[in-house]
Amino acid sequence: MKHREHLPPSLESSVLVLNRLYLAIHVVSAYRAFCLLSKNVAEVVDLEDGQFVSYDFQSWQEVSEYRARHFRQLPDGDWVRTVRHPIQVPRIIRLLHYDRVPRTAIKFNRRNIFARDNNTCQYCGRRFPTSELSLDHVIPRSRGGQSTWENVVCACLECNIRKGGRTPKEAGMTLIRKPEKPKRSPVLAQKLTQAKYESWKAFLSEAYWSVELK
Repeated sequence: MKHREHLPPSLESSVLVLNRLYLAIHVVSAYRAFCLLSKNVAEVVDLEDGQFVSYDFQSWQEVSEYRARHFRQLPDGDWVRTVRHPIQVPRIIRLLHYDRVPRTAIKFNRRNIFARDNNTCQYCGRRFPTSELSLDHVIPRSRGGQSTWENVVCACLECNIRKGGRTPKEAGMTLIRKPEKPKRSPVLAQKLTQAKYESWKAFLSEAYWSVELK
């Protein structure tokens, strides 16, 4: 593998990790997934014709080589080019000797707030790149407002300046939706809207899933 400072985008893609009992426990980068596979502590779980099939690392390299060789261009998905042949990035891996289910709370941080609000200003309703967004305390901290899921929202710079240290009512502004603590990792929820992570859904359940993406 290449040095982590020079990773191709495919190695930064996300891989769902299952424990030995096929319960989803974490999300890691493809780089980390390949490290686990190469140490033979994990196997690939691949969706093929509606069925999940398992491969050890050597078998997965052979499957990747076959797919790359028999298609005029690489099949859909992320691929890592090696000296010998391309290797497909798996979407799911399973740990062979770990059967615990870690309980990780959804962290209250900037990334998760932006993801919860879908990078959308909660006052004007327009979507912005992260660099053009800020966080706003609905009830200003100067009025006793707390830094909680229910009191912090995404706001564009213009709306944030307009609102200033006032409440939305005082500023003549209205929230497009009531801020709430999400039940599932907001970043994970965004991932599940992408077709390439469709296979994850079979292993996700509100009963045990609440993980922060790294």
